[in-house]
Amino acid sequence: MGLTGKISAGIIATIFFLSLFSSFIIPYDPETIELDSLRQPPSLKHPLGTDNKGRDILARVLYGGKISISVSVFAAFLSMGIGLLIGLLSGYFGGKTDMFFMSLVDLVLSFPALLLAVGVSVIFPPGIYTVMIALSSVGWASFARLIRGHVLTLRESSFIEAAKAVGCSHARILSVHLFPQCIPIAFVMTGLKLGGYILTEAALSFLGLGAQPPTATWGSMISANRVFISSAPWMVFSPGVMIAITALCFNLLGDDLREKYDIEKYSIRL
Repeated sequence: MGLTGKISAGIIATIFFLSLFSSFIIPYDPETIELDSLRQPPSLKHPLGTDNKGRDILARVLYGGKISISVSVFAAFLSMGIGLLIGLLSGYFGGKTDMFFMSLVDLVLSFPALLLAVGVSVIFPPGIYTVMIALSSVGWASFARLIRGHVLTLRESSFIEAAKAVGCSHARILSVHLFPQCIPIAFVMTGLKLGGYILTEAALSFLGLGAQPPTATWGSMISANRVFISSAPWMVFSPGVMIAITALCFNLLGDDLREKYDIEKYSIRL
């Protein structure tokens, strides 16, 4: 991993560490309303200020980071798992199986990613799990296409022919010979897409389809405080900066991994 990737990974790890242990670092509860501290600007007592209900912005940003990053990472790995399975089956068996799965992939990829995620989200009650389902429902298709293309090149390899010659079953070839070859590419793709997952999770939360009040996420904080952007900009600025930094670091990390493994830069829609 190059210097850029290491710095990006370090920043992401620091943000997640601070978010995970925010209750031990910040002496304020992110959900406790303080009517005596409404919309206070940044100060020594409240480094990032308070919101319109007197809640400490720093505490809410760190708490929201734990949710936003966890949801995005979980959804990305769920997408990777679904995409791996479908890509392996489609690329290895070919024929009607390949035609069916690739038609499904083309159908998913034909819709704008955010619009499709919103459409999936409105089917279920708003919440964290709904966002996970929406992100993974949209994101698996690009994984499947990438893995399928890689498997198409591998299935004609001599080691696959040798495995068939000695009588290995399809299940063994898929799980023992092909699956390990696809893992590095899948992880690189995950790194490339996590930045998009962070942004999409924030967008869904902004629209009210994610975690519900008083639970804080970066997107919901911007949505709830956007009417005060002129009079109290710190209420919107802090979560916005965290979204930008985290998404940028994930993108830089993914690019670094792609260069390390010399993998072609495929489309990274959501």
